[in-house]
Amino acid sequence: MLVLRKWRDDDHPVAMRSNSPEFMTYLGGPEAPEKVESRAAKYADGWRTGANAMFVLTSDDPLIDGGVTGDPRAVGVIGYWPVEEDGEPVLEAGWTIFVPGRGFATEGVRLVLRHAAAHSDRDSVHAYPRTDNEASNALCRRVGFELLGEVNMEYPPGNPIISRNWRYDLRQLRAALRE
Repeated sequence: MLVLRKWRDDDHPVAMRSNSPEFMTYLGGPEAPEKVESRAAKYADGWRTGANAMFVLTSDDPLIDGGVTGDPRAVGVIGYWPVEEDGEPVLEAGWTIFVPGRGFATEGVRLVLRHAAAHSDRDSVHAYPRTDNEASNALCRRVGFELLGEVNMEYPPGNPIISRNWRYDLRQLRAALRE
């Protein structure tokens, strides 16, 4: 079983794990440790300020070893935060999954979408994987996001990239959760 655990102040090792070269390929490469520490603090503060809803995705599978994450059950980082898309208030989602090929990404995204539907008043969640990030684009398709097209972006700031803009409509999911 997978669980979304709210990001905590002591989750810096999880943030450092997600900064590994293997996970930062499509995000401009690993960042300086102080930048990662700052982001980890922002993730924890986001729960207090409403700036984001970041989670450590955990598994109760006894064969999972989160390694150097500080949480032996950690299989990834996932969450969402408020943004604007063409002047409309929406959510943006992002994820890093440490353990591939086990369905953790699919179930983790489904869990975070359910959380967003239950706890946010915004009607859609967008994801913006780079066009060459085949795994994240396939994940968006598999989970039920709608492809809106390609967009020019910068990530990190100053580094131009071409991404796909995927949208998930939360209204239908929200209605199903109310039933």
